[in-house]
Amino acid sequence: MRTPRRFLYVRTLAAALSALALGETMVPCTAFADIPAVAQRQRTEKKIFTDNEIVEGFLKVAFGAEYHLAGRVDRIRKYDAPVRVFADGTRADRKAQLAKIVTDIAAHIQHLDIAMAEASEDANVQVKLVRDRDLQRTITTFYGSERAREIRSSLDPQCLSGFRKNEKFEIEHSDVILTVDNGDFVFFDCAYEELLQSLGPINDTSSVPWTMFNDNVSMGYFDIYDQYLLNLLYDPRIKPGMTVQEVKGLLPDVLADVRAWVRKINNLPQ
Repeated sequence: MRTPRRFLYVRTLAAALSALALGETMVPCTAFADIPAVAQRQRTEKKIFTDNEIVEGFLKVAFGAEYHLAGRVDRIRKYDAPVRVFADGTRADRKAQLAKIVTDIAAHIQHLDIAMAEASEDANVQVKLVRDRDLQRTITTFYGSERAREIRSSLDPQCLSGFRKNEKFEIEHSDVILTVDNGDFVFFDCAYEELLQSLGPINDTSSVPWTMFNDNVSMGYFDIYDQYLLNLLYDPRIKPGMTVQEVKGLLPDVLADVRAWVRKINNLPQ
């Protein structure tokens, strides 16, 4: 039985509520390649995509939302500041694995400054590590009992993420809830998807077969296709608040640069 992975889009009530310098280093996505399910997927991963395949997927996941409570979802949402991640939980092994995942994400998104934080007050991404039996109770604590029931009936999640944004569509804070006791592959699969979605690409879609933002796809690592999508989103020319038409006008030039970066960082052929 496949484990569902879901994203919760949380609206900000506006009134109430550096770039990573890697030089020429090649950083293949192999942080968890010793897990058989990950290694098998990496061996068969599709790595060559047309411009149209990348652009179509980007527009589908960067705009809209799989599940949202209120607010506009027709604009680019992203962090416009360094991202710091804090892990709250008792499992030291999962915290160490999460730190490796964050390091892996940092190495593969050129213009995103993301790292672990030593203290909760220094973080704008809070990751709550819980046992599966405590998941619904934790969701209730975060969102209240009525909203938690709505989330459960709509999504029946095994992991969850959401963010607050301001009136400029800049993400200000993200919350991620991960279960720690459903096996290594499920943990990595959830952690990658929820962390990446908490950065902005929140619309899961079943029409793009290569992305982890498809509930029928399980990865367990940061795949090539999604590296294209996140590097497009975090290119400095793509600004929070941009519309689809504004982004479309920039994508040809941005995609050319993103292709060069993804090819270099993964040692892909020309």
